[in-house]
Amino acid sequence: MAAWLQDILEESPLKAAGFIVTIYGDVVEPRGGVVWTGNLIETCAEVGISETLVRTAVSRLVAAGQLSGEREGRRSFYRLAAPARAEFAAAARLLFGPPEEADWHFVQLTGPAPEEAMQMLERAGHARLGPRLAVGARALPALKQPAVVFRAEMVSGERDLGAFAADYWNLAEHADAYRRFLGCFERLADLLAGGARLGAAESLVARLVLVHRFRLVVLRDPRLPQTALPADWPGEAARRLFSALYLRLSPQADRHVARHFVTADGPLPEASEATLRRLALLAELG
Repeated sequence: MAAWLQDILEESPLKAAGFIVTIYGDVVEPRGGVVWTGNLIETCAEVGISETLVRTAVSRLVAAGQLSGEREGRRSFYRLAAPARAEFAAAARLLFGPPEEADWHFVQLTGPAPEEAMQMLERAGHARLGPRLAVGARALPALKQPAVVFRAEMVSGERDLGAFAADYWNLAEHADAYRRFLGCFERLADLLAGGARLGAAESLVARLVLVHRFRLVVLRDPRLPQTALPADWPGEAARRLFSALYLRLSPQADRHVARHFVTADGPLPEASEATLRRLALLAELG
């Protein structure tokens, strides 16, 4: 295992289920959503995840309704279940799409035992204002708990928005996550800029780890508008680095996918309309 990859994995070890989700989101979903189990096992082995852990994780993802299996001869293939496709599409918009528009709203949880729903709101980037009241600037997650949702529009006090955000969100925690991401992947960027070459398989692994780490940071970020963030906010620098590395790694990574990843109907394509659109969007954002 390359030293730069070893450093990243030591700083933040991978879990099998989460990394498999990343493989589907980056490689499989934009190419039809189904792949041979052997490809998952081979790819996970490159980052130290055993076959046993992969098979256990796949079983749990099936039980959770995210994957569904099918057999062709002695081979097993797994495709994304319909509900998971919508979740993957939303995550892909965050990673590859243009910046979101702020959508301020307040959520008042009205049913019994609101704590579980409140924690879900906090994981989705909302701030707790009280035992039942939360505020957010991004998409509202699907809640099982009944709630009253108020849409909000800012009409004054924009200069104090940063102070409001600092009072209710732990922005330092999210800034530190972006800085750790930068620290991990700037080394890889420097190696590539200095002439280091990665093979096709290594390029795919590097891109998957890049996506995995950036996805975790972005999904936890409250994604507040720029006017609510500190002047030294590292989120934009992290996104530029993500875009540059993704574009740099993709030609070799996609070549490896086309040569080795298969479905029951044959190999996955090197590119699709969805993968080309992702690359185009990242090139524009960069």
